[in-house]
Formats: sequence, C-alpha cells, structure tokens
Amino acid sequence: MAGGKDKGSGNGAGAIGQRATLRTISELTGLSQSTVSLSLRGGTALKEETRRKVAEAAKAVGYVPDRAGVRLRTGKTNVIALVLDGGDDSIDFARQMIQGIGQAIRGSRYHLTVIPEFVRTQSVETVRYVLDNRTADGVIITHTGPRDRRVQLLMDANFPFVSHGRTEFFTQHAYHDFHSEAFATVAAERLASKGCKHLLMLVGDDSTTNHHNIVTAFHHATARLGIVGTIMDSAALRGGPDEIRQLGLDIAHRADRPDGIICDSEMRTLALIGGLQDGGLKLGQGIELIYKQTSDILPTLFPRLDSIVEDVFTAGGELTRLLLRRINGEAPETLQTLFEPSPRWRS
Repeated sequence: MAGGKDKGSGNGAGAIGQRATLRTISELTGLSQSTVSLSLRGGTALKEETRRKVAEAAKAVGYVPDRAGVRLRTGKTNVIALVLDGGDDSIDFARQMIQGIGQAIRGSRYHLTVIPEFVRTQSVETVRYVLDNRTADGVIITHTGPRDRRVQLLMDANFPFVSHGRTEFFTQHAYHDFHSEAFATVAAERLASKGCKHLLMLVGDDSTTNHHNIVTAFHHATARLGIVGTIMDSAALRGGPDEIRQLGLDIAHRADRPDGIICDSEMRTLALIGGLQDGGLKLGQGIELIYKQTSDILPTLFPRLDSIVEDVFTAGGELTRLLLRRINGEAPETLQTLFEPSPRWRS
C-alpha cells in the first residue's frame, strides 16, 4: 500500500543515498509504474487529479529522469537546445529569451540547454554537433541570415527547429520573428508626423534578414511620405560604444544633419545619445529619436523618448511553443508567426 513501507528501506521514497525511480513514486502514490510514467511524460488522457498527485510525489522525492534510459527506450532526449548568438547588442536579450523559453517548458518533460556562440561562424559547427550526436530533440536558433547555413543543415536533416528570424529559402521552415518592416514603417510615420523631413536609420548587422527587411521598409516608407531617408553605413556601427558615441558627436556637428533618427538597438541608442548631447543637441529640440526597446533601462533614463517595443520574453515562449509543435510532427508552413511592434509614444 502507498506509504506503507518504512521510509528508510531500500525502495522507500526517502531512501538515503538512492536515486528516486518510477517505482518510488508508484509505491508512494499507489499508482502503477506505467501510469506514473505516462503522467511524467505529460499524458493528457489522465485525470488532472492523477497528474497532480504524481507531480507532487515526484517533487517530494526529488525525482530526476534517467535521460540515458529515456533515450534508449524512446530515442528522445527530452531536451531542446538554444543556440544563442552572444554578439547581440540588445540590452537583456539573452536573459529574457531564456526566461521566456523556461516559462514555456515549465511543467513539461522538456529541459533547456543553452549554447552561447560568440563567433557566428562557429554556430554552424554547433548545430552540426547537435545533429551528429542527437543531443536534443529540437533546436532554436537566433539571428538568421537570408541563406543561413544552420537552417540549411537542419532542413537537410529534417530535424525539428525554429528560427528567431526569417530566411529567403524556398523550402518552408518554422520561425517566429519581430515584424521589422512594421517597426521601420511606424517609426518613419511617427517622425514625419512630428515634422521631420530628413530621417537617418541606424540598423546593425547587415548579414541578417532583419537588416534587409528594415532597410527595404524604411525606403518604401520615406518615399511614400515624401521625405529624405538615409541608411547609416553598417561598417560605422560595428564599433563599440566609444565609436558610436563619436558617431553621435559627428552627426551633431553636421551642417546637413538629420532631424529624425531611428535606431534598432538600445545599446547603440545609449551611446548615440551621449554623442549627440556632447555636440550640444537636446532630444526633442531640433532632433527627434525613436528606438527599438527590449528592456526598461532607456525609459528610466529618458522617460520622454519614443520607443517601439520588441517583447523578447514573449518571443522566447512563442519560439518554444512552435518548436514543440514541430517536434510533434506539425508541418513547418503552419508554424510561422510575427510579433507586431508595440509603439510607446511618450513625448
């Protein structure tokens, strides 16, 4: 009977120095091992009361699945891998992305492995290692390029994955992306409504699909609005904060300086504002600025500055949900979503 054994015995729930097993939970709850196993695997056919009872018992005895055994029995690892671009210049991007994924897999059988990559070319080898060794059931990749080699590898292997960003491949794949075209369009319209006639767009990494989408939409928007639109050379944006600050100072001293700036990164925005202020400019007086917001830092420092929000936490959750559906066999063309920008007009 459940609870009838001495907790110090070899198979008891509280056995010292022994790993809790399915049998441990079975004896503690009075349920069969097959029912316990099904419940721990997320079996939806079971009653909620049963699943809650198993979950509470598993937590009480510190049950940890034997992943080697699970893999031998099912061919599954119950792991999803996040290949995270370490060179991102969005404030708090990594933490929010990881927390969003963690929230989405809470209560499921899946666990998260985070693989940070600080050199983008190595990311291909990381994906190849996951494929060759089957260290995960699915992969999330970030910062995709138009003909991303990682995406090609994963599609060729027919391996479940989702990308944070779109590509130009004809073959369909699962993705979730920030609607960067809408970001550029809404920002340009906002600045035009405030009387700006010459807009400057600062957008980073020109190897990504995101860069192409923003630039194309920006040119279309400024042409439609009848105003001048200039794209800052990407090479000028590859430096650190000191270089971006100097860029802001140079802009402030230009005779033909823009009267409106759009920036796709909080890190660049912070440095740029420093340079503009060094040059004697005050935002909102002769020059306007809109930035893509991914944290609460800039609104705290510059509460009157307009921004357009990308919710990275929500993106992490959506990427996870799409990946789990892909792992379960859903067609990739049904797993493609965009996050619509959320304007925060403050001035």
